[in-house]
Formats: sequence, structure tokens, C-alpha cells
Amino acid sequence: MTDVRDLNEQVRIAHTWQLDASELAAVRALMDEAFEGDFDDEDWDHGLGGVHALLWRDGVLAAHGAVVQRRLVHGGRALRAGYVEAVAVREELRRQGYGAAVMRALEPVLRGAYEVAALSAADDAAAFYEALGWVRWQGPTSALTPKGVERTEEDDDSTYVLPLSAPLALDGELICDWRDGDVW
Repeated sequence: MTDVRDLNEQVRIAHTWQLDASELAAVRALMDEAFEGDFDDEDWDHGLGGVHALLWRDGVLAAHGAVVQRRLVHGGRALRAGYVEAVAVREELRRQGYGAAVMRALEPVLRGAYEVAALSAADDAAAFYEALGWVRWQGPTSALTPKGVERTEEDDDSTYVLPLSAPLALDGELICDWRDGDVW
């Protein structure tokens, strides 16, 4: 097994504009592979325009995660949120610390720039995020759509937050800003 401390030192942090075409192509290829074809152009767009954590192994992208800025409404306030997107690890390297290294590298970005951090986790990733201190949102989720606030019941159990500076009532309503594709 790889030394986790060594992995932490190998993570590169860069904004989207700092990634060249080959790096972006490697990220997209990893997403397509990791999500087994369930990662479309809208999902790709959601992971761009923010800060990326990239971990390479032997010249191949082993793991990736990104933080993009969004607005979440909670308790009558619009919160500046760091939203984690496009987290993936090559299949043969999973459960070896690569994903945790990427998430640990993104945490200072989240803590330094945002009031709250959030993400939507697949069922099989829930334990991974919980082990890193993320907490499942207990209240209802909604989205601020062009037609107004609409409930997103299908996302209630997959929404996780990392409480930062904003006071949160985990059983209250959490509303995300609108975007095309999956809103959470």
C-alpha cells in the first residue's frame, strides 16, 4: 500500500485556467471511466471554473477532485459555498488513500474561501465522505429554479455538508442555486 503522507505531498492544486488541454483531457477521461459512462457534458461543466486537486501516478491521472463556487440558501441567508465536484479515483487504485489525499488537499481551499462546503455523494461513497468529517444533510433539499423554489426529494439522502463558518441547522431546508443538469 502507498504511504498516505507521500500521496498528500504529490497532489497538485490548480485553477481550471492553469490546466492545459492534455490535463483537462486526462480529467475528463478519468471521469468517464470512473462513472462508467454516467458523466455527461453538463457534469463536466459543473466541475470546471474552480480549483482542482490532481494526483498523478506513473504519468497517469490517478485521482481528481474540484471545488467550484455556488450559492446555497439556508436559514434565510445566501451562503458562499464551496461545492465539491468530479471526485474520482482510478478503479485499480481505490481504497489506497488517493481519494482521501485529493479531498484533504481541497479542504484548505474550502476552509479558506467558503462559509459552507457541500457535495452530492453516490450511495457507495457515503462512508468515504463521512470518514473525512462530512455530514449528511438531514433536512429537505430544494433548488432555486427558473420557476421558483422546487423540492429535490431525490437528493435529500445524498447531500453532504462540511460545516465551516456558517451556522447550520442540519434538519432545516437547504436550497441550491440553479444549473443545467443535476442541480445537486
